[in-house]
Amino acid sequence: MTSQVIVAGVGMIPFTKPGASEPYPTMAAKAVRAALADAGIEYGKVQQAYAGYVYGDSTAGQRGLYEVGMTGIPVVNVNNNCATGSSALYLARQAVASGAAECVLAFGFEQMMPGALGSVFNDRSSPFERFDEITADLVDIDLPFALRYFGGAGLAHMKEFGTRVETFAKIRAKASRHAANNPLALFRTVVSEEDVMASPMLWPGVMTRLMACPPTCGAAAAIIVSEAFAKKHGLDTSIRIRAQAMTTDTPVAFEARDMREVVGFSMTRSAAQQVFEAAGVGPEDIGVVELHDCFAHNELITYEGLGLCPIGGAEKFVVDGDNTYGGKVVTNPSGGLLSKGHPLGATGLAQCTELVEQLRARAGARQVEGVRLALQHNLGLGGACVVTLYEKVES
Repeated sequence: MTSQVIVAGVGMIPFTKPGASEPYPTMAAKAVRAALADAGIEYGKVQQAYAGYVYGDSTAGQRGLYEVGMTGIPVVNVNNNCATGSSALYLARQAVASGAAECVLAFGFEQMMPGALGSVFNDRSSPFERFDEITADLVDIDLPFALRYFGGAGLAHMKEFGTRVETFAKIRAKASRHAANNPLALFRTVVSEEDVMASPMLWPGVMTRLMACPPTCGAAAAIIVSEAFAKKHGLDTSIRIRAQAMTTDTPVAFEARDMREVVGFSMTRSAAQQVFEAAGVGPEDIGVVELHDCFAHNELITYEGLGLCPIGGAEKFVVDGDNTYGGKVVTNPSGGLLSKGHPLGATGLAQCTELVEQLRARAGARQVEGVRLALQHNLGLGGACVVTLYEKVES
């Protein structure tokens, strides 16, 4: 794979609470049209499409896309839990890099229900059976599965390194400050560390409600093209995918008996290392990151997984302000999943949208100055992790 891969256009819609959104076909179509308009091309130029969603019937991707056009192109539906949107992006990038297509659409959407995530198909084996077994051994608390997984991972970090629960509150407060400048974010009200600590306690001493991301509805999309296609059609060639990697679990997820591994720490570290090696850069070269902060605890753990700070150094990284403006690397300028929201199928493409806007210097009040390399991290349990490195070049 040698073809340069260009992100020609991105688009997303404002994220909303469950029950307040438009139907998923409308949301999907709006995001796709926004990405097409941003790229400056018509839908008829798209040769393949990858549709990401988690909660929906088969071929829901076609249902949304047919609102935009019916040109007979291949449409592939993707479901990789919370990494669904970036998995669709991964497939689109592969198609262009391999020469299989020159113009590919990746889009994601989710029309979610209120409350904690749960299983839909309860008459068969759950993909989380092995995760639940090890979690039952390591975590002695009765909570919805996602809270046990990620709260347990945070607790493991607290036990090993003395990390304080207030540090997770600092992360959530930072997310709110960033989201205040994002008109597409679900929660734009600034909250303090004290506000986060005062919110209802979900896990005493470990997690409050504001440390968990909310169920969200929304959609986002990206147009991925080859350099030759972009030049032929006069498109912007300045934003490229410099490197990308997708990983899944290895035996360490269960054998390490560590909740941080259960929630994909090694998946993250491996994907990041692959990307940095392929690009010939390191974490110190990154100016802005959109990472998977489904819980404040996972954001803290991911700092270490991505190499933004040393193992055990995440609390200092937060306390020193190295995760925000004026620090080493601005993390989740969009507000992240914690404040922007987390419509599962759309999240990876919303992250892509934010980073492309940052690299184009079109992010307004949340702009990170002088950024040339931007890193995206999107994680789904079960498991999948996609890390993508974007680069701004002179077009």
